Amino acid sequence: MPTGVPPHVQIWTDGGCKPNPGPGGWAALLRFGAHERELSGYAAETTNNRMELTAAAEALEALRKPCRIDLHTDSEYLRNGVTRWHQGWVRRNWRNAAGDPVANMDLWKRILEAEKRHEVAWHWVRGHSGQPENERVDVLATRAREERHGT
Repeated sequence: MPTGVPPHVQIWTDGGCKPNPGPGGWAALLRFGAHERELSGYAAETTNNRMELTAAAEALEALRKPCRIDLHTDSEYLRNGVTRWHQGWVRRNWRNAAGDPVANMDLWKRILEAEKRHEVAWHWVRGHSGQPENERVDVLATRAREERHGT
């Protein structure tokens, strides 16, 4: 790789609960060339949205140096929050359009802080559509929840 060019990393993330809210799992797959790393985790009482956001935050925070990233998510909430909504939230002191505190503010702040180090392109993929890496992180997130909670 030429000097000064940041590494290009592909990331796929997913998260979910059963039921929602309830016990949840999240997962991320990071790929740099032929190298892959899987991350996953569990929360006893959470929501689908929190698990989706946690997966993205953990993936971005796992990278030790600045990278060019293509991050793939099946969560429109995550992609829209990062690419469209957060500017208004920040302008309104972390209030939504109705004037209420932004839900999951702690996780949004983690993602935005972690994103600063990188060049991130956010991509939405349709969930459960046969996209191999998206299916893989769905299985990993489900496994993380089931291994800890049994459902």
